[in-house]
Amino acid sequence: MNSRSVTRVLGFIAVCLGLAMLAPAALAFLDHEDFIPLLVSASLPLSSGLIALLATRGPKVDLKVRDGFAVVTFAWIIASLFGALPYLLTGAAPRFADALFEAMSGFTTTGATIFPDVESLSRGVLLWRGITQWLGGMGIVLLSVAVLPLLGVGGMQLYRAEVPGPIADRLSPRIQSTAKALWSVYLALTVAEVVLLVLGGMSLFDAVCHSFTTVSTGGFSTRNASVGAFGSAYLEGVVIAFMFLAGMNFSLHLSLIRPSRWSRYVANEELRFYALVVLVSAGAIAAGLYFGTGKGIGESARQSLFQTVSILTTTGFGTADYLLWGFGAQVLLFLLMFLGACTGSTAGGLKFMRLIILCRHAASSARKEIHPRAIFTIRYAGKAVSDDVLLNILAFFLFYMFFFFAVGLVVAACGVDLETSLGASIATLSNIGPGLGRVGPAGNYAGLPEVAKGALTFSMLLGRLELYTVLVVLSPMFWRRR
Repeated sequence: MNSRSVTRVLGFIAVCLGLAMLAPAALAFLDHEDFIPLLVSASLPLSSGLIALLATRGPKVDLKVRDGFAVVTFAWIIASLFGALPYLLTGAAPRFADALFEAMSGFTTTGATIFPDVESLSRGVLLWRGITQWLGGMGIVLLSVAVLPLLGVGGMQLYRAEVPGPIADRLSPRIQSTAKALWSVYLALTVAEVVLLVLGGMSLFDAVCHSFTTVSTGGFSTRNASVGAFGSAYLEGVVIAFMFLAGMNFSLHLSLIRPSRWSRYVANEELRFYALVVLVSAGAIAAGLYFGTGKGIGESARQSLFQTVSILTTTGFGTADYLLWGFGAQVLLFLLMFLGACTGSTAGGLKFMRLIILCRHAASSARKEIHPRAIFTIRYAGKAVSDDVLLNILAFFLFYMFFFFAVGLVVAACGVDLETSLGASIATLSNIGPGLGRVGPAGNYAGLPEVAKGALTFSMLLGRLELYTVLVVLSPMFWRRR
């Protein structure tokens, strides 16, 4: 591993974090609140990052594959450690375990919180919560890829390690152009949502915070009742639309501004399946609410669609407590927690591309039992799926289920009931936020034991970096000299 190049990139990321922390400090100053803790929080990553950059000056060196894994994993850990400072120094979360949990939840866009009353937090802290999710959504590392040439470091390995999904789709010959294009789309969606939310009567501050946490599929809100606190069908509709867009492959959004590539957008197999799952699931839950709870048709459709998109895209916003719904609706939402949205999106979960290929592999295996001598080719998007990709997806699924049960058992071993344990496990591994039981949409993670919070913090990191990146860095083979 090239420690100089890795340290240089991490130093740049620390500087970016420090600069981002200046915004909450400035807001606290304007609000006549104590801004010194936030200013001190910003100075630590700024100074550390600048020291790292000065100490690692030298000729340009391309990152190798193992360097990319190290940078991505350590970037999230360092970001969370520095990101915990505003919570600690302001006293919002006086215990380190709680502050780290909240920071990791932000940067991994999970949305799980230890704050029982977010409305009691200062606007500076609330803005920092939104910023952590916005930066983590597309990836702090992907942002740095766009400017890595300025630091004398190549970036293709970072892009391959960071972009979600089994296949990293390059959109242009130069990785820096790719990163800039993706961030341009990300920024455009954010600005568009801010404008629409403000037009719907939301304050500029709330609109910015909710836009940050919608396009990142994060789910942190400035209100205890989340989006439901505003009681507006228009605002809920805007949030639903942008959650759905954020759950799509971001490379497809570029097709809207490139007429020659509209066909990719319309004909995308994963997008069609994503839309179908949303419609079928929301329809089934709406029917259950209408016939089972006596809610009106309009209210049933509105609540079911919002919660379905929120869970499926792993955003975690809420307009109602789904634990008060019928058993069937709860089971369906629990299953949706595993799925996630599209590859190349900011969502967590298994992703639909993997699920489609797994289903086709299962169907192919069944046909093989009937016709043992026949040769069946699994195809996706008109192309044959290689054995390497198929084995990778199968292994990912097995690892995913293993860590779901393992983390759930660790939490249960801390004295937490099984419903809460399994709900918290999948909610953190899929980066959703609200789960079941005590950590449902009306609850929080504050009352869990510290060991359980530690396991769930690790689970959030695993889920955000899609298992392999973290597991590779943790393996002894990674640290052996070649």
